[in-house]
Amino acid sequence: MSMSLEYGPGDALLVVDLQNDFCEGGALAVAGGAALVPGINAEIAAARAADALVVASRDWHPVDHVSFAHRGGPWPVHCVQDTDGAAFHPDLALDAATIRVSKATAFDADAYSAFDGTGLAGYLRSRGIERVFVCGLALDVCVRATALDARREGFTTRLLGPLCAAVVPEATEETLGALRDAGVEVVAERVP
Repeated sequence: MSMSLEYGPGDALLVVDLQNDFCEGGALAVAGGAALVPGINAEIAAARAADALVVASRDWHPVDHVSFAHRGGPWPVHCVQDTDGAAFHPDLALDAATIRVSKATAFDADAYSAFDGTGLAGYLRSRGIERVFVCGLALDVCVRATALDARREGFTTRLLGPLCAAVVPEATEETLGALRDAGVEVVAERVP
């Protein structure tokens, strides 16, 4: 059951950081993370059927990344390159045609947005993408940063609200308000 039946060739579905370390049992687990997978898979199928682009971003940190607590950062060690924790959730339906974007790969710089230092905006423009649908983890951190950057880069941006979960659930309304204020359309309901 897809949330949106409106995908087309000028669209990209951007699945943010649906990685093992952000799902239950992971180093930086978001409650409800794994439960998003079936709904996101439905969106991936709908996007592919409409010839839309599917992009999956991931944290891909080197060992001793600056964001880690032992380096003075705010987070526990998570999503270290080539570890099980950094892998996409095993049930996520990513095929060979899925564009995979790795972020926060430098030792000394953090990046929350899939657009931060990745070249993604230019790539999407080169493919004729005008509209970006955003979902994934975590709503109040990387999803928020990615949706704001997508809007800043000039893309029509739609957040698939029910297909996101927040690290701090109490931050959900403030996050959605900030996204709406920035011109992001928040899709709040699933389409039966």
